[in-house]
Amino acid sequence: MTFMINHKEEIINHLEDRLANCDLCPRDCRVNRRRATRGFCGGGAQARVASFHPHRGEEFLLSGSRGSGTIFFSGCNMRCVYCQNYSISQGREGKEFTDKELAQVMLRLQDGGCHNINLVTPTHFIPQIFRSLLMARGDGLTIPVVYNTGGYDKKEVLEKIEGLVDIYLPDMKYAREESARKYSDAPGYPEINREAIKEMFRQVGEVEWEEEGVAKRGLIVRILIIPSLEEEAKENLRFLAENVSRGVFISVMRQYRPCYKADFFPELSRRVSEEAYREIVAYARELGLKNLILQ
Repeated sequence: MTFMINHKEEIINHLEDRLANCDLCPRDCRVNRRRATRGFCGGGAQARVASFHPHRGEEFLLSGSRGSGTIFFSGCNMRCVYCQNYSISQGREGKEFTDKELAQVMLRLQDGGCHNINLVTPTHFIPQIFRSLLMARGDGLTIPVVYNTGGYDKKEVLEKIEGLVDIYLPDMKYAREESARKYSDAPGYPEINREAIKEMFRQVGEVEWEEEGVAKRGLIVRILIIPSLEEEAKENLRFLAENVSRGVFISVMRQYRPCYKADFFPELSRRVSEEAYREIVAYARELGLKNLILQ
């Protein structure tokens, strides 16, 4: 156990060192965040938190009866033109927390009965978050940790945090490069996202359950159906069936609504039709995907 703790300390030290020439996400901005220089994500030396609370509106296997302990981080390494939380992701609302303060937030959520700690948009604050997590674990944090990400994550960095995440909750937004660049300014997203999801699955596998009917470990993939990108959603479903597992849990989401800058893109300025949503669900079932969460 001591060896494991020391090993994780070494990894966190290594990740913290990389803030001085930041290459923690696919952006590779190479700015010195330790000297208050900000890259694409807007993140600095300390984690910036917009809010934290028990969330009862997540997927049932996360929210359970007592809620998922969500911590919403400010900023983002993507620029989704339809972002529903743009005041947090792009406006960067929130305040900076020390590692100790963030650890205390995690413990407070556990004390409030939450089933898990749900790290929302954590990619650009990985060193700070997992330093805080080690502190919280040392002070009695025992509930699972959820890594809730837009899916623009480096496989190599995910490998470093193996053993610290219990549940991965990534988005699969795009299957085609043109869409990723146009709507999220995320070059290379399809390939990077797929490699990341395969790595996540390697680490945690299919969902394992607590006695109360909530997940304690595993991969859950979110696919938000975006108008005009329905075929890309199908491509991503096919990728999961053929390259990950037909038993993986997939949240097929129809919550899209035109937000932020979506009205500047006529193809995005509408809701997804019920017919299109049903067609995608039917396609997923044809692929043999067994665990669909319909929202």
